[in-house]
Amino acid sequence: MILINRLRTVLAVTAVIVAPSAGTVLAAPPVPAPAGAAASPAAVHDWFAAMPDGRQWELVTERPETVGNLDGAPITLRYEANRRSMRAAGIDRPDGDFLLFDPHGRGRVAQVFGDLSTARRIAVLVPGMTNRLANFWRGVGGKSYRSPAVQAADLQRAGAGTGGFAVIAWLGYDTPQGFDEAGRANLARAGAAELERFLAGLVAVRPRATIALLGHSYGSVVIGHAAPRLPPQVTDIAVFGSAGMGVEDVAGLGTGARVWAGQSDHDWVRWVPAARLFGLGHGAKPAGPEFGARVFATTDAHDHDHYLSPGTDSLAALARIAGDLP
Repeated sequence: MILINRLRTVLAVTAVIVAPSAGTVLAAPPVPAPAGAAASPAAVHDWFAAMPDGRQWELVTERPETVGNLDGAPITLRYEANRRSMRAAGIDRPDGDFLLFDPHGRGRVAQVFGDLSTARRIAVLVPGMTNRLANFWRGVGGKSYRSPAVQAADLQRAGAGTGGFAVIAWLGYDTPQGFDEAGRANLARAGAAELERFLAGLVAVRPRATIALLGHSYGSVVIGHAAPRLPPQVTDIAVFGSAGMGVEDVAGLGTGARVWAGQSDHDWVRWVPAARLFGLGHGAKPAGPEFGARVFATTDAHDHDHYLSPGTDSLAALARIAGDLP
């Protein structure tokens, strides 16, 4: 039976590597593949672990668009593969470390700040509506403080006091591009499946690190739908500027992680009804007293987009949560 299981793993991972039409991220359909249709991140990790180093790097050269996006593959291989893919796509920001890159459609990208290979604590920032590859670095509307990459970099600097802290700006799903999409949960459900697989990949390569999930705006809805299936390494969930997580209270999330929430009095999201009706809405506001989350300070956040701005009490609070600082 052990030999049969090993053979199945080899065949599944080989299919992902060798068959672009079935396995590459660039060729993948927008809807995640059904569970079991591809090798798990843990199986991918084991498959690479049994492979000679030379062959691993050959795969980076031969299939960079696949290896770079393969959850469970070694971190350094994914970094190099994505650098190659970004250069090939003519992206003018190839510097940095990336665990995901797909230029098709609205685009997907995940940038790492800090040393992921040694980090004892990892924070994954899930951005909200109107984010896409085209504005990942410059920010929505050309405003840098709305850039997931800028926000993640600021968070990593603020929470790196004791070292061993890495932050990932994860744009691994199609975000809503308007309020009509933002009011519904279908993109969040699809994003949750992608997030679950991404986290499984992190756990496969860094099993002893603990993880914090941070969700801004619609990103909190994605986390809410993923919450019941999070790995135990996720110890904290923090959401901010959230119109709801798809449930009515912390218990409804079905997670053992600590749940934190913040909402500025100056955030327009406070006017969004806390309800679900005819497929619209995301339930109770996480920062409301009835939800049961641990509320953090947001006094200095003067709108919907400055929660992670340097000098704000909200950034200081999120850095303590994400960095697991006292």
